[in-house]
Amino acid sequence: MASTATEHKLLLDGEWIESGDWVEVASPYDGSPIARVAKVGASEAKAAIDAAERAMQNPLPAHERAEILSRVADALAARADEAARLISAEAGKPMKAARVEAARAVSTYTMSAVEARKLAGEVVPMDASQAGVGKLAFTQRVPIGVVGAISPFNFPLNLVAHKIAPALAAGCAVVLKPATQTPLSALFLAELELEAGLPPGWLNVLVGPSAEIGDVLVDDPRVALITFTGSGAVGWKLRERAPRKRVNLELGNATPVIVEPDADVSLAAAKCAANAFSYAGQSCISVQRVLVHEDVYEEFRNAFVPLVDALVVGDPADEETDVGPLITLSERERVLEWIEEARAGGATILTGGTVENDLIRPTVVEGAPADAKLACDEVFGPVCTLQRYTTLDEAVELANATRYGLQAGIFTGNVARALGAASRLEFGGVTINEAPTFRADQMPYGGVKDSGNTREGPRWAVHEMTEERLVVVQL
Repeated sequence: MASTATEHKLLLDGEWIESGDWVEVASPYDGSPIARVAKVGASEAKAAIDAAERAMQNPLPAHERAEILSRVADALAARADEAARLISAEAGKPMKAARVEAARAVSTYTMSAVEARKLAGEVVPMDASQAGVGKLAFTQRVPIGVVGAISPFNFPLNLVAHKIAPALAAGCAVVLKPATQTPLSALFLAELELEAGLPPGWLNVLVGPSAEIGDVLVDDPRVALITFTGSGAVGWKLRERAPRKRVNLELGNATPVIVEPDADVSLAAAKCAANAFSYAGQSCISVQRVLVHEDVYEEFRNAFVPLVDALVVGDPADEETDVGPLITLSERERVLEWIEEARAGGATILTGGTVENDLIRPTVVEGAPADAKLACDEVFGPVCTLQRYTTLDEAVELANATRYGLQAGIFTGNVARALGAASRLEFGGVTINEAPTFRADQMPYGGVKDSGNTREGPRWAVHEMTEERLVVVQL
């Protein structure tokens, strides 16, 4: 692994290449230079697709794919501290959260290795109809083809793992474009893949302008599937531009949590405080809108705000830090503008809303207008809102009053009410007595409405990255 102070080459057809042009990677915390990475464009993207197509002409047996993925998992576990420090440096993620991400990436590779070994079709009961008598039929899962992967900055290791590992498990070669702000973790994974024995062409990692690399991935017919995690505006445009491809989108959310009057209020306050502000709220399932029943609203607020105030804001490299920087200064200014918009509309800032040592203090907003961006759009920053409600029906309606639908949560001691709410909440996932920021990497994860159109998690992603082929035999 190259030092974070050195130049980094890119991976194309099993070779590390450079171009003479560079992307500068800087610390989101203090702007200091971390590394520079080779910058490429459309011609290299086409060459990477060529390499991926050639690689797939010599398929890897399932056991070899599984063994490679398992070796990557073992290597990543052995170098987890190095991985966490890399994540923290390039993404500004506090070490607490970076260590969790590194451990989760190990799990993603481990689960993908399992899926590679059990990838299979099913037997079709042909004699269930008269036409099928005397025939044997079964299905096979076959690789869909070359996968074009576009990953975001906020989980630069594990969200890359969620694209690479299932694709390889499915038998698909990959052309990966990581976020230009955070390419180092992806290149680290690429090194581990090669060391694990992945043959040339099966993984290609390119850094450069989205308008060049992304356009090639979308327009080249040899790329059968695009997997994209990022903004809704970009994701849905990709989907529109590639109607003949499978385009899997994991997008944003304005994550709601409902706190019922019979909830464990202390638990709900602790879970929300931790999960609204981890990594400065830069997670698509970061708690953003907390809806609290009027009977326990004051109790919740009195428990919640001191927990938020106690969060440590500072250098992400410090092991004690809870909340670090936003990825760019422009993002910081946008979030401050959203807070000011809510304040101007009559909201009360219970805590935060200020900048301390260039970092936004964790911010709790009460009474944000329904049309304020904080109340209906994805803030992607260290801000959450509090709102009272009277009935559970009202709370569900408020939770659903957004164009997003990724994950939601409810805290209650009544199982029947919890399950009833889960059936009416228009989200891809609902957590009960747990913050909706929770994700285990083997579970199906994805949204509805503007939050996306697919499910990740190795089992589900592998299914998306394969086609079902029917074989019929006359006996």
